[in-house]
Parts: sequence; C-alpha cells; structure tokens
Amino acid sequence: MKLTTVRSLMVGVVLVSATLFAQTPAQTEQDAYTRIELGSPADGSFTLTHEVAATTPGATTYALSLRPGTQTSSFTATDLMTGAALEATVREIKGPGNGGSAVSSSLVVSLARPVPKDGQGRIRIAMDAMNPGMFTRTGDRVSFVLSAIPPRGTIVLPAGYELLSCDIPAQVLHEGDGRIAVSFMHQIPGEATLSITARAGIPAGPEAAPAPLTNARTWEDAPQNPTERSRLSERATQDRDIVYFLQSPETNAFSLYHDYTETRPGVDKYVNVVRTGARVSNPSAYILDTGEVLKHETLKGDAITAANISAGTVTPDTEVVVLHFPPVKDGQSVRLRISETYTTPESYRLDDRDLVFERNLGRARNSVVLPAGWYLTASAIPGVVREMPDGRIRLDFVNGRPGGIDVYLKGRKR
Repeated sequence: MKLTTVRSLMVGVVLVSATLFAQTPAQTEQDAYTRIELGSPADGSFTLTHEVAATTPGATTYALSLRPGTQTSSFTATDLMTGAALEATVREIKGPGNGGSAVSSSLVVSLARPVPKDGQGRIRIAMDAMNPGMFTRTGDRVSFVLSAIPPRGTIVLPAGYELLSCDIPAQVLHEGDGRIAVSFMHQIPGEATLSITARAGIPAGPEAAPAPLTNARTWEDAPQNPTERSRLSERATQDRDIVYFLQSPETNAFSLYHDYTETRPGVDKYVNVVRTGARVSNPSAYILDTGEVLKHETLKGDAITAANISAGTVTPDTEVVVLHFPPVKDGQSVRLRISETYTTPESYRLDDRDLVFERNLGRARNSVVLPAGWYLTASAIPGVVREMPDGRIRLDFVNGRPGGIDVYLKGRKR
C-alpha cells in the first residue's frame, strides 16, 4: 500500500484527534499505543488494537477516524478502568472538499464517565477490518508506508514473512506463534513516516515458534546487566512516564509527577522508595480516571517493617511513600498520578553559574522542565527540546533501551 496522509495511517485507521462538530473543543489525547497484526496481503486483512487516554476535560466521547474504503467486520470498545464494554458506532461526517460534500467516517466511542479536569478517559478499541489496497506487492515482497505514525506502536508481520527493512529505529521481536513484530517509539514531530518491507518464505506455525526467553544475563560487564527476558520485553507498551520540574538550583529541589497503571488484582497500594541521599516532601496522588484524591503516608526504618511494606532491604534510613487506593479487581485497572518534591544535592545543584541536573532515568518516557528564567546550555542524552507556553524550556527523552539513561544537563540564568 502507499499511505501518504494521516487518514492512511495504520492500514487505513487514523490515530489522530478528530472532532465531530465544529463547535466542540478540539479532541486531545495522550499515551496512545497501537498494535496492528497484518493478515493476508491478498485481501488486506488486519486486526487493530488501539489504547488511548482521552484528555479533553468534560469529554464524553472519543472519535477515531477511518480511512475511506476500509471495511470493518467487527469492533469493540472497552473502558480500561472497569473492564466494561462501551458503546461504539460508526458515524459519517461531511467536511471540506468536493463542494463541501466529502464524507469521512469515524468510530465514535461513548466514554464510561466524563473526563475529569487534569484526568483521563482510558479506552481500548479492537477492530477486525480489511483494505485490499493496503499492500504494494512485488513478487514475494510486500511494502507499506505508515504516515504520521503515533509515538508508540507495533506492527506484526503476516505469518511466514521476514523483515527486510524498517527506516525508523525499532525493536524486532519474535512473537510466541513465530510472527515477526516491529515495535517502535519515536520523538519525530509532525508527519513522521515509517516504511517497512517484508518478504514471504520463512516458516510459519509451530515450527516458527521462538525458544522461551531466559533469565540469562549478558556476558559483558554491563552496569545494569539485564536478563534476556528483560532485554527482549516490548518497550513501547510501557506506560510509566515521569516529568521533573526543576526549582531554583540553590534549593537542590525539584518537584515531579509520574503516571502509573496498576493492573494486578488485589493490589491496593503503591510504594515509592526514596533514593538514598534524597529528602521527600509534599507527596500527593489521585486517580486519573476519576479525579479521586488518595490517602498517603510516609514511613521510615522500622515503621516500614511494622506496616508489612515490601521495600527491599530496609535500614534505619530507608524511607518510603505509600499511596492507598481501592483494591484492583480482576480485569480492571487504575491509573495514578503521583506528585512529590525531592531535595537531593547530588542530583541537582548550582555549580558556580551553571545549573546541573544528573539522574539515571529508567522509564521509557522522561521529561525535565528547567526553572523559569533559565536557558539550556548542555544535554548529554539526545532529547526533544521545546519552549512551553510560560517560557520555560522542556526536554523530552524517549528511552528505547531495557535499562536507564544517565541524563546530564546544564543551564544558565538569562
């Protein structure tokens, strides 16, 4: 297939904001992850799974645009907090073009609850569809271009196809049934395009299944020394992200929030272990799905053991922040936004005239915001730099590695 517009994205399904009526606020979203399992190139069949958090305050629907010509055989929508099925319908929308009579289609999902202020409406859309024009075939080779790709996604090749090329850095993973998956994260702004070429001829079925992953570690003397299972886990699906807000460097303090999804049945707390040498203050948390504010407590030393909190090796100086929430039920999940302030001279300081921030960041998505009135002079790790509406400078780091990245940056006062 030759997909050259946003509406051609992901074999005919657009993963961008859409509005149904001109007077409604622009739809906003975050944390989108899309998995597309390609079927036979002969009929252009595919299965799509799209997880996304709607973030428009007060929104009661989410719309996913469909490329004209895509035939859907089935689709479902699920509320990720409760696991409940959501109503979904296909609607046609008239827009500009052809004298104002151009028609496009969107899959519109009714959310389980209005999106809270500073919250999220998390949903999963699953779809079986086909588009005969999706592949460009030349002999035993097939190629396709995914335009305006989302920041995170996975394309699973048809059974019996090997990967020949992919022009955006991506993990290549071996599915349990032998299919080859291309999993990507990127920071490219605007119309980022992913081009993939594959060729038929490798085994399919039970013969193609991979050997089980192990806990064997690399032979190299690597600092983090990850296992094979860790190194070959899919990085793009990880939805833990964190944003640091640096305060005046003389204070050695920064505030942060990090978002975390708990899916394990019965779990009713989140335990954050404070790093050695740091002091924590102002902890708070709420459930992004509902806006509910959570109770929290800070424990230290023997109090951690007495509360039966699992925090690794506990010493008199060990400190944890414990956040309590209703136990997660089977098939449900809860997404938390946790805020804290840390004071840590080793990590954040003023060195003569230079602001210095250095910290190992282990999440897949990490961001650092400089204090007001400071400009960036150095960053050891490549990242996307942008000016925020209030004039502060923000750096976004996408970490595709199985381990952390050692962020080291400097700034000076304007």
